[in-house]
Amino acid sequence: MKAIKTRYIGATDRRPARIIASDSDGNRITVKTDSGSTHDPHDPNHRYAAIALCHKMGWPDAETLIEGGIKGGRVFVFPPKAQS
Repeated sequence: MKAIKTRYIGATDRRPARIIASDSDGNRITVKTDSGSTHDPHDPNHRYAAIALCHKMGWPDAETLIEGGIKGGRVFVFPPKAQS
């Protein structure tokens, strides 16, 4: 099962606030957050970053990701396939 971890990186003098989405294989993407973003773990930008990584990697069904919280970020997994 593929899991995606997201974490918030605050703004610096040189870069805006952003969220990094990555998986255990080293695939990652960095997404700038909306101007109203905060360090809130329920920020919808975490889901947006996870879906962006799915699209980058060509993984289907990105909109079905299940979300959960961990220390320092969020984790997204694909739901199990229904058995017929």
